[in-house]
Amino acid sequence: MSGFFGSGNQGPVAALRVEVRPLMRMVYTWMTVGLLITAIVALVIAGNPAIARSVQRGPVMFGAIIAELALVIGLSFFLTRLSPFVASLMFLLYAVLNGVTLSIIFAIYNIGTIQLAFFSAAGTFAAMTVLGYTTELDLSQYRSYLFMGLIGLLVAGLVNVFLRSSGLDLLISMAGVLIFTVLTAYDTQKIKRLASDPTIQEDGNLLMKISIMGALALYLDFVNLFLYLLRLFGRRR
Repeated sequence: MSGFFGSGNQGPVAALRVEVRPLMRMVYTWMTVGLLITAIVALVIAGNPAIARSVQRGPVMFGAIIAELALVIGLSFFLTRLSPFVASLMFLLYAVLNGVTLSIIFAIYNIGTIQLAFFSAAGTFAAMTVLGYTTELDLSQYRSYLFMGLIGLLVAGLVNVFLRSSGLDLLISMAGVLIFTVLTAYDTQKIKRLASDPTIQEDGNLLMKISIMGALALYLDFVNLFLYLLRLFGRRR
């Protein structure tokens, strides 16, 4: 994430040893709420064939994807100008829209594959977020490599839309799992360092907005990790 969440600057803040739990607790609370909303919306839509058919039509799905992108851009670049209430509403709306778009996976993959991908993603995410919180290694030094990896994933994905290569799709899926696994640790460490700043702890509005931004970063890490694992395991119906 860019903007005031994505500076990656350690400075003296990284050396402070103050209470870090409040921000971390808020981040994981928001993330959990977002994932629950997404899962509930996706399951409700998938369980109603009429709604599912309506959602899977081009205009509805395309509109939801465009709205999601707009919300992520808005939160990433204009967070400092938003009130905590508006930022929280935008995050919750994003979770709802992502549930709409993710409902299509139930029409593509069998439930066993979805469950396997979900629990694999949950276990990997948990391990990497603990690693990111506890490691003394400065993960910010890998920021440029992660950014290039994300760009590479996007380009390769667009190319494979035309090539339709199963081999390239496998490589993309493996690379996606690797990149978002590392990003989980990277974003966790970044949030921990922000949580060590006493000025953030003292500003309730700033604390709320950073917690939402942090939750969005980890939410995206988890969802993308899940989707790439799903593609990797993917037994299509």
